[in-house]
Amino acid sequence: MDGEISTDEVKELLEADADVRIVDIRDERNFEHSHIPGSENIPFHELTDRVDELEGEDHIVTVCPHGKASVQAAQLIGSYEGAADARVESMAGGLDKYGMKFGLVREADAEDEAADRESPF
Repeated sequence: MDGEISTDEVKELLEADADVRIVDIRDERNFEHSHIPGSENIPFHELTDRVDELEGEDHIVTVCPHGKASVQAAQLIGSYEGAADARVESMAGGLDKYGMKFGLVREADAEDEAADRESPF
């Protein structure tokens, strides 16, 4: 693991369309509820079995709700031989901090669609 990266730096990487993989380690349900645009979901409990999906990457950023579990995920990824040359960082402050500053995307669901419809009253 190469340390932590700030939410501002993550946002700048995304805006610059940098070659970075943002790995959200929350469970699928929470990821579908909201996430950083362009991030992908590899739940922490699946990370050991799926770490080979990150082989050959140059830059990997792990994210979680508060920036604590993502440190462990970054350490795990950094110890994987296939990611030995990658820059692996954890996003400091987590999704709470990122979401407060920049917002998160949500998957549309039935409730959202109902709320967007015009009221008949």
